[in-house]
Amino acid sequence: MTDQPPSDTGNRPRVVETVVVPDHGLWHVDIIVVYPDGVIRRRVDTYRTEKLAAVAARLIKRGADRDIPGPIRE
Repeated sequence: MTDQPPSDTGNRPRVVETVVVPDHGLWHVDIIVVYPDGVIRRRVDTYRTEKLAAVAARLIKRGADRDIPGPIRE
């Protein structure tokens, strides 16, 4: 995994996933973006409850899915 997006600007993400990660009583939401030549994982935010984190993760994924081309979205 890398912290920088792939160098080729024509490279569009293939998959976007969000995960909820527990950590010392808090819940973090991470976004994972998969490109043909690499993967980027970033922490989006931290929440006090798992339910709030799950809602945020679902909304982030729905928003990101709109920007990814595919047979369903074309």
